[in-house]
Amino acid sequence: MTVFDQAFFHTDLSKQTSIFGLKLWVVIGVFCGAAVVLILFSISLCLTSRRRRSKPPTPPDVKEIVHHHHHRDLAPVPDIQIDIGRPDHRVVFSTGSQGSADSKGNSSFRDTAPSTTNVPQVSHLGWGRWYTLRELELATNGLADENVVGEGGYGIVYTGVLADHTKVAVKNLLNNRGQAEREFKVEVDAIGRVRHKNLVRLLGYCVEGAYRMLVYEYVNNGNLDQWLHGDVGEVSPLTWEIRLNIILGTARGLSYLHEGLEPKVIHRDIKSSNILLDQQWNAKVSDFGLAKLMCSENSYVTTRVMGTFGYVAPEYACTGMLNEKSDVYSFGILIMEIITGRTPVDYSRPKEEVNLVDWLKNMVGDRKSEEIVDPKMLKLPSPKALKRILLVALKCVDPDARKRPKMGQVIHMLEADEFLFGNVRFNNHTCLPAPTAAV
Repeated sequence: MTVFDQAFFHTDLSKQTSIFGLKLWVVIGVFCGAAVVLILFSISLCLTSRRRRSKPPTPPDVKEIVHHHHHRDLAPVPDIQIDIGRPDHRVVFSTGSQGSADSKGNSSFRDTAPSTTNVPQVSHLGWGRWYTLRELELATNGLADENVVGEGGYGIVYTGVLADHTKVAVKNLLNNRGQAEREFKVEVDAIGRVRHKNLVRLLGYCVEGAYRMLVYEYVNNGNLDQWLHGDVGEVSPLTWEIRLNIILGTARGLSYLHEGLEPKVIHRDIKSSNILLDQQWNAKVSDFGLAKLMCSENSYVTTRVMGTFGYVAPEYACTGMLNEKSDVYSFGILIMEIITGRTPVDYSRPKEEVNLVDWLKNMVGDRKSEEIVDPKMLKLPSPKALKRILLVALKCVDPDARKRPKMGQVIHMLEADEFLFGNVRFNNHTCLPAPTAAV
């Protein structure tokens, strides 16, 4: 360093400035350091932004789905419209971006699939698979009418074949004022990780745009309602042994929901159309859209009674008091339906036979048990076997919910070699359940 440089350092750079009285060389150093930090931060920000653009987003956890209310001042979002007035109502989009509706109200899909640039093709969340809308369109021939195997107030069920040749049932939930979002979350929460031979297995789901779809294993022998009340000919293929097997399988599935899970699951919609059958006539409980997850408390009070007319427990219909005994009551109705071949409520019959529970209690009380058996059964059960199953059914529909057995006890009664018969109450309940729509 020259004499001139030393003089410059001691005179000019060592002068005090107006910035907190700091010397000039200190101020220059601070500004240079800040500039270096700013440059490094800008480089880091650019690299992060470029990495995010190159990486596909991770799908959200289905358990954290939030139902958004759309306001008029927000940008329009494709909403689902339901043509309720038509018997073959289908889901269509209100905008023409993803599909168009024909004159019959059916949705038609273009050859180019809806944009899926923001949705990964496959994503595993531990128990199931994330399916894209395009995958399920291809599997079901564009949600074609000929693929429909079931339909109700909350959704349409299609049969389909995936790219790996797996046959599945795809439930397309209808957006009835947010009901699709609620049912989707309930069903995934209830049986997403459940594995039991008497429960229909949920394989995966699709969350894309306004669509909410559930993908199940395909059960290839229809449902119990079709075999009990459909056109099966003069003689029903459901023999007494097959009917007992269906009753026992349903009981095992319900017992697992009530006593094998924590929190336990209250199905709330046990009925013949929700009992699917495979080729060996094994029962599989399906449709958990109305299910309620409950911890170990004894009961839950709700102001919104859900279920199907004829199957709902009287105390639940009258007071909203819900617990596993509500499912037990519905199961008792199901047993009566399987034995008699009659629906829970049939207004085409004489007044004293309209309500299945009341009619059956009167018949048993008059010692006419043999006359209640489904006339389409070619071979009748023995009086002892019939009395045994009737007593189980009557215990399940006891007007006093506290006296109904648990499903584990029902299984024990059905399987026991010796059955101890007790007193059965035949008092008719005074409050019939109000009808509500359900799939």
